Amino acid sequence: KVSLKKKKIKVLLSAYSGSGKTNGALRLAYGMTKDWSKIFVIDTERGSSTLYKSLGDFMFVNFEPPYTPQNYIEAIKYCNSQGAEVIIIDSITHEWSGKGGCLDIHASYGGKFQDWAAVTPMHLEFIDAICSVDSHVICTVRRKEEHILNDQNGKKVVEKKGLAEQTRDGFSYEMDIVFEIDNQNNLCRVTKNRTQLFKEDP
Repeated sequence: KVSLKKKKIKVLLSAYSGSGKTNGALRLAYGMTKDWSKIFVIDTERGSSTLYKSLGDFMFVNFEPPYTPQNYIEAIKYCNSQGAEVIIIDSITHEWSGKGGCLDIHASYGGKFQDWAAVTPMHLEFIDAICSVDSHVICTVRRKEEHILNDQNGKKVVEKKGLAEQTRDGFSYEMDIVFEIDNQNNLCRVTKNRTQLFKEDP
């Protein structure tokens, strides 16, 4: 039996660009460790996390293209080898849709449906690296409004489909906790929680 204290929590923090993912991830990480030197940020956002150095002296890992799943895996392994208690991946969006990410790799193979047979295992290895590493991990992901075209009385009408995270469908299933930042109301919702850390009082 694994106690909750020994379990390495994997967190997904989802929000629109510019709505506080990095700031929130850093504050959450400090709440988990109480030691800034044990927090490592894998920064794909052109060094944006360094704007929050006033919070504490966390460790910064500058991550530049290509954003291949393998390069993410190597960055995760590096942080863990350096003693990271919490690894913040800010953000995972680039692994999917960034330069050199899964969509680029798929296109380079020809862009056909059958080409996913080569790309999907790379993405799954990336997820496995997050889930298996002996560190807490906080992943941030960009969220955007999705739209669809509907036919109404012979006319094409654009309708809002809802909010979608910019990574492959199913990523959140692998996480222990999923937070969604509501930028309009300045709130954070817990949409998934396997830890009972945020369990409401009976």
